[in-house]
Amino acid sequence: MPDFRPENIKRVVVRSANWVGDSVMTVPALRELRRLLPNAHLTLATRPWARGLFADADFVDDLLISDRRGLGSVVSQIAAWRKSRFDLAVVFPNAFEAALIPALARVPFRIGYATDGRSALLTNPLPLPEWRSSKHEVFYYLNIIGELERLLSIKQDVKQTGKQTVTEKQPDTFLRVSETRQTEGLALLRAMGIRGNCPLVALCPGSINSRAKRWPAERYAALADSLIEKLNAEVLLIGSPDELDVSLEVSRGMRNRVVMLTGKTDLAQVAAVLSSVDLLVTNDTGPAHIAAALGKPTLVIFGPTNPLTTRPFSSVAELVRHPPDCAPCMLRDCPIDHRCMTAISPEEVFARAHVMLGLESSAKEAQRHSAA
Repeated sequence: MPDFRPENIKRVVVRSANWVGDSVMTVPALRELRRLLPNAHLTLATRPWARGLFADADFVDDLLISDRRGLGSVVSQIAAWRKSRFDLAVVFPNAFEAALIPALARVPFRIGYATDGRSALLTNPLPLPEWRSSKHEVFYYLNIIGELERLLSIKQDVKQTGKQTVTEKQPDTFLRVSETRQTEGLALLRAMGIRGNCPLVALCPGSINSRAKRWPAERYAALADSLIEKLNAEVLLIGSPDELDVSLEVSRGMRNRVVMLTGKTDLAQVAAVLSSVDLLVTNDTGPAHIAAALGKPTLVIFGPTNPLTTRPFSSVAELVRHPPDCAPCMLRDCPIDHRCMTAISPEEVFARAHVMLGLESSAKEAQRHSAA
């Protein structure tokens, strides 16, 4: 096996997380990986939708996209990884397949967690941290890079026991949207009838992988009407095609006009649009993490999931939550009365949104004065 030293690691591949929110939570780890190996070529192996997240990232060099599923996808990925001749594979997901691909692609060094019976597929299998259920998920990914730093430090000086500084820093989840993409996002909003001279609030009332995470549609409708009637806000609905049903339910329950973007945008466009909003109100979804990473005030309605580990990791993100004894249950469908969500009223969310819009306005005013 080649010598495991930083100078010998020229090409690095990172197997990305599989969900949008999880991918955003890997950003601090990717930044630290870039810091550890500044001269290496860093490739992110991911899904097609990830272009919308990482197109403007300065901490990766390119994306290796796989848009197939099943055995054919595994075979094609192995071939692509072999062709790229990677020196190191960093495996973020816990699935068996995620470790199988770099092993069969003969990547010399492979680091990730020893989950799902895959220890033999990794050259450096890591034990699951004892604190996983009590710390935010960003630290779960950062820990892999911290262990990589420790291993590299041992190789640089045999007298050391191995050290790491990765997890001692404040994680940075910031994502950038280029000016060109911001302009495209604004053009899309103008084409949909957004005037741009009022507070702009995006609502994401759906969730792809859990119906239990959805705050009732009629409450989103009531919130949207209050934002329009009391704050003169412009409101738009966002989401994937699979969430169109709930967005239509919100729209039908409203007294006022709402801009329907659900199902009409890809993730790149969603990120561009979110870079222009004054506030996002959402369930525990991928867009919550995107907006917060873009520095946009984000109000997340939490019910069955655990905010300790999965809330947006950002000072601009706030939560609304009234957990009953059964929360967090992590169930996809509530077997009883959905009390974790029905305990949250439209009036409470509106009051929080009103305050957050005020904070956003203050921030914008401060920026204008400093520019002047």
